[in-house]
Amino acid sequence: MEKIHATTILAVLHNGKVSIAGDGQATMGNTIAKSNVKKIRRLQDGKVVVGFAGSTADAFTLLDRFDEKLNAYGGNMKRAAIELAKDWRTDRFLRKLEAMLIAANKDEILVISGTGDVLEPDNQVAAIGSGSMYAQSAALALKKHAPHLSAEEIVRDSMHIAADICIYTNHNIVQETIS
Repeated sequence: MEKIHATTILAVLHNGKVSIAGDGQATMGNTIAKSNVKKIRRLQDGKVVVGFAGSTADAFTLLDRFDEKLNAYGGNMKRAAIELAKDWRTDRFLRKLEAMLIAANKDEILVISGTGDVLEPDNQVAAIGSGSMYAQSAALALKKHAPHLSAEEIVRDSMHIAADICIYTNHNIVQETIS
């Protein structure tokens, strides 16, 4: 059985706001399985926004675990991410999950992977998924050469550029912003 995969998630922290977006495409082999998947979720009463790439069921399992960690550590996103990464690496069940997360709050962006990594991206731009390098490149260029743009504009424009290039990314963009 083929796995459902492929997506683009992008987060940018710029001028005091963080914006994160994901496209809506889920792909099974070389077929579009669904075009309007919502891969962005708000946690902690909207103070944390998370985007996921990879297997949807696995990502939801990780989102639930991450939310539990956020609750256990008083909303401290970095601490919750580190504890999730530790569990993800050592727990026999979690270790098999195939997904990645980007978590963002008003102050920081983190990329969380199953290899135990919790990365704070350079230049306050992070991307995961099949179209990540297209979206990240566009966001870095816009952030550098058009600093007057808002975080929302940079993310929206970069996601559309990625969707124009990556066959696993579509224009059904879901975007959330935290001030």
